[in-house]
Amino acid sequence: MNRIVVIGAGQAGAALVSKLRAAGYAGELVLLGEEPAPPYQRPPLSKAYLLGEMAQERLFLRPETWYAEQRIDLRTGTPVRAIDRGARQVVLDRGVIGYDALALTTGSVPRYLPEAVGGGLDGVHVVRGLADVDAMAPEFAPGRRVVIVGGGYIGLEAAAVAASKGLEVTVLEMAPRILQRVAAPETSDVMRALHQAHGVRVLEATGLQRISGEGRARGVMLSDGTELPTDFVIVGIGILPATALAEGAGLTVDNGIAVDAQGRTSDPDIWAAGDCASFPFAGRRMRLESVQNAIDQAELVADNILGAGRDYAPVPWFWSDQYHMKLQIAGLNAGYDRLVVRAGSGRSHWYFAGKRFLSVDAFNDPRAYMVGKRLLEQGRSPDPALIADPGVDLKVLLKG
Repeated sequence: MNRIVVIGAGQAGAALVSKLRAAGYAGELVLLGEEPAPPYQRPPLSKAYLLGEMAQERLFLRPETWYAEQRIDLRTGTPVRAIDRGARQVVLDRGVIGYDALALTTGSVPRYLPEAVGGGLDGVHVVRGLADVDAMAPEFAPGRRVVIVGGGYIGLEAAAVAASKGLEVTVLEMAPRILQRVAAPETSDVMRALHQAHGVRVLEATGLQRISGEGRARGVMLSDGTELPTDFVIVGIGILPATALAEGAGLTVDNGIAVDAQGRTSDPDIWAAGDCASFPFAGRRMRLESVQNAIDQAELVADNILGAGRDYAPVPWFWSDQYHMKLQIAGLNAGYDRLVVRAGSGRSHWYFAGKRFLSVDAFNDPRAYMVGKRLLEQGRSPDPALIADPGVDLKVLLKG
């Protein structure tokens, strides 16, 4: 195999090329990124970077010199226009690049509000890339008003930054509660109370009718006809897998670029990993939007390109930093029918389906997170009564 090309210079792409070199691949290695910056961390964008606590260079996953040292041809600011599967070539604005194996780590794109409801006005922002955050950073001045559309983790993290910087913050959530898609009502209650304690106005079961303003956002009209004056708007209504290249190439797409358990697409010479890829797991096809998945799946794909033949079996984990709260999540709670609450020096919510342990939400409780994650890795289900008893050391659950 003389040349491997990776499209998408984010967390997954960087992990994939790094693993290929570490695993001994000595051929040509090309990493193509649409953004002008080298691969960087995304989680700090809506937290430390937006707060001004992290310099841009600290976001970079590796110094730019590292790629040259590893003989990785990193090409930033290089959008890919198409994939020619017959010729096994990647089509750029100028020229083509041939490949023996191709990996798609194209990530995801934010959902935008339609132009018809004011989504195209100045002062309407999304939180996804470095350029997005750089564009909105000047808006964060004390005393200004911001309306955040979407009560998921991205919206709530942006709300925490805005409130911490002294802005007047309103969060709109169309669903009956914030975090409804991803967490139990008890977790929503904890996070709602946290934001309200910091002066954030949380409006649930509240839709957006339109954003008003002449050229620039000046107000938000709610579904009940109420209008909220605002200085700017942040839209955090989720992300979509970036599948345009795959679709144009005729690859199978099913809630993302469909791959098998080893990361191979419907074309045996093309692989995919990260936010853009959907894979078979626990009897269903799923897609994970997390740093952990981007790294782990990309490293697995790198090994499999080189012939390892291993299946992907993740134990998902996530985190969210808001104010003084670090929420750590291990596992997936889909299908739960019981929640066990543990309260003490920290707080944690444990999800079960029958007697089977599924996941844990840990609030400033690293021990609960660590124990829950370990149990999931071992495929074990603890006694709910022991979890609920604050007098029981959670490490007892790992014994036996």
